[in-house]
Amino acid sequence: MHIENFKVFCDLVESQSFSKSAKLNNVTQSAVSQQLRVMETHFNSLIIDRSQKQFRLTREGAKVYEVFKSILCQYEDLKNDLLEMKKVVSGDIRISTIYSIGLHELPSYLKDYMKKFPSVNVHVEYRRSNLVIEDVLSNSVDLGFVAFQEPINEIEFVPFKNDRLVLVVSPSHPLAKKSEIEFKELEATKYISFDKDIPTRKATDELFKKEGLDITPVMEFDNTETVKRAVEIDAGVSLLPESTVIREVSQGQLVKIGIKDQEITRPLFIIHRKGRSLSPAKRRFIDLLSNVSEKD
Repeated sequence: MHIENFKVFCDLVESQSFSKSAKLNNVTQSAVSQQLRVMETHFNSLIIDRSQKQFRLTREGAKVYEVFKSILCQYEDLKNDLLEMKKVVSGDIRISTIYSIGLHELPSYLKDYMKKFPSVNVHVEYRRSNLVIEDVLSNSVDLGFVAFQEPINEIEFVPFKNDRLVLVVSPSHPLAKKSEIEFKELEATKYISFDKDIPTRKATDELFKKEGLDITPVMEFDNTETVKRAVEIDAGVSLLPESTVIREVSQGQLVKIGIKDQEITRPLFIIHRKGRSLSPAKRRFIDLLSNVSEKD
């Protein structure tokens, strides 16, 4: 067996999907199934229990995965150490990010990074937060970007920066004439929020509960851009990341209002799977962005 076979199998175990493992390794789904059969013949052991509807490793399969993963990690460490010794920073970085970070936070840092390391190719996908987590866990991407995320055992969280949530309204909204309001005043307005499963929504719901506010959103959306459009047509008001509304506020499409005695921050994180060896290119990228956190 070759090192490529080890990776196909480990990707299969971590993604629990023959199709995802095939896609990650640029092979067909039938090729993944064939490799598994070859492994089972080679070790004379059942590795995946096919009698169950859900993906389940046998005891022997779990041992194979443990050893293969260890070998893969050592191999990746060796490759990356050799690159470091040669001072080579090149290759690909696959990123999965929530829309607000990908569209409004990352571009300037990516521009600086790619100017410094032109031999690195960066691929960015925009996803819902739960799908970003899924992408990282399944090794579909190298790095993810999320906000307000609860800890997950298999994932390493590196602080990126703290964004500020601000209240925005349409210029025609009655509150637009005020520079600051009491938090309680939000109860008397139509409020537009994110979908319930989005971490920023969970965080604002907790904040409203803590402040004793009874707020039921009139609309719910899965990304910042759609929420902004709804606020612009005066369908309601919303708390949004400040970095995402700079252009609309400067152009008079939205009005930013302060909330008395409230400073609502939104922590942003770079995430990657724990135990995964990072190439010099990926480490330099994380270093660049984690230094932003130190200055924040």
